[in-house]
Amino acid sequence: MSIIETDAVLHEAHRDNHSHRDVNGGWLRPAVFGAMDGLVSNLALMTGVAGGAVSQQTIVITGLAGLAAGAFSMAAGEYTSVASQRELVEAELEVERRELRKHPKDEERELAELYESRGVEPGLAREVARQLSRDPEQALEIHAREELGIDPGDLPSPLVAAVSSFGAFALGALLPVLPYLLGASALWPAVLLALVGLFACGAVVARVTARSWLYSGLRQLVLGGAAAAITYGLGTLFGVAVGS
Repeated sequence: MSIIETDAVLHEAHRDNHSHRDVNGGWLRPAVFGAMDGLVSNLALMTGVAGGAVSQQTIVITGLAGLAAGAFSMAAGEYTSVASQRELVEAELEVERRELRKHPKDEERELAELYESRGVEPGLAREVARQLSRDPEQALEIHAREELGIDPGDLPSPLVAAVSSFGAFALGALLPVLPYLLGASALWPAVLLALVGLFACGAVVARVTARSWLYSGLRQLVLGGAAAAITYGLGTLFGVAVGS
């Protein structure tokens, strides 16, 4: 094997071994946390109502209402948030596009100075900036990344964010209600299934955080269980107070 071939093999091996986790979490993080939010909030809501010694029908209606209200609230909030963020980004991109059109040399000099500040030799920095500035759209993309920290071609979709949040929350919120819909007449199957779901969500989150799946799962189980226990106690107190 030649030196060039050996170097190519070593480079490929290094690239395979030197990989990084997706630190942004991609779709996994918002989906899992949305489901976890639905689980915790609806479980706490149902246990709080159950603590007031109400009927099974009331608990089921409460769970379904909590699912619908929470899912729509999450979707609306996520849509508004992402849409506002996107509108702000697009406004800033338009400002940058206008500057590139009116003052191309100043923007080119600004880009060269940016590269110089990062250690590139002045002559090379100016040449790189000149070549990159020949295409207005490419120049806009580079300035947006360097100055605003965004990728103009990868802006988030408000609709996708809203639908994803709605689905993830609804899926999580459905778990505590599911045993009742399947014929259960007591609270404990709903709590048990919800706690299992919380442990599973926590374990999946370990893929994003690089924590132990057991630690992450148990942590979420304890936090969700504590929320359910506290609201159950509050529901009992309120039930006694209202009943008296």
